[in-house]
This record gives sequence, structure tokens and C-alpha cells, in this order.
Amino acid sequence: MGKMKDKLNDVAGLTKRLMDQYPDQTEAFMSFVKKAEASPALTVREKELINVGIAIAGQCEWCIAVHVKSAIANGATRDELVEAGFMAVVMHGGPALMYMVPLMEALDEFSPDKEA
Repeated sequence: MGKMKDKLNDVAGLTKRLMDQYPDQTEAFMSFVKKAEASPALTVREKELINVGIAIAGQCEWCIAVHVKSAIANGATRDELVEAGFMAVVMHGGPALMYMVPLMEALDEFSPDKEA
């Protein structure tokens, strides 16, 4: 299994554990996420591109894996995802640039159109 798929499994495992041990808090968070994602002003693809940029700026490899996979599933291209990553670098600087590493790993692992 690939490194980024392992990250997805980590997220699923953590979510299950938190749902089992802290259902009220976890359900409240998940409810907020669903409500925020349901807003119709942006497409799911656009929201996921934003999420990828924020995940890079926030330096969260698990978030990068989740949102790159979802962005691709919702029609985002490799170039759009890399551009979203560079926008995070513009706003967050050198540390965000280093999180282009897991972005590229996620793209290599999840993208049907491997490196152009």
C-alpha cells in the first residue's frame, strides 16, 4: 500500500476510534463539516482545491491525502492541484513548499493522469 493510502487509513481509523470513544464531539464536528460542505456557492472541486491549499499551509499530510483524493474524484486536474499548492506557498512561504512533497506523492498515488 502507498504512503498516502496509509494516511487515508490513519484518518479512517482515527475517525472510528473517536466516534467510538467520543461520539458527541466527533458527531458535532462531522455535522459542521457536512453543513459547511453543503453550501452551494462553490463546487466540490473548488472546495477541495481550497482544502488542498489550506492542508499544505497547515502542514497536514493526512489532510493532503484526503483532499487530493477527493479533488481528483471531483474532477480536479494535476495542474490545478499543483497550482493550489503553489498558492499555499505564496501565502505561507518555505515551510509550505516542503509540503508540496506529500502533494506530489498523493498525486502520483491517486491521479489517473500520472505525471505529465
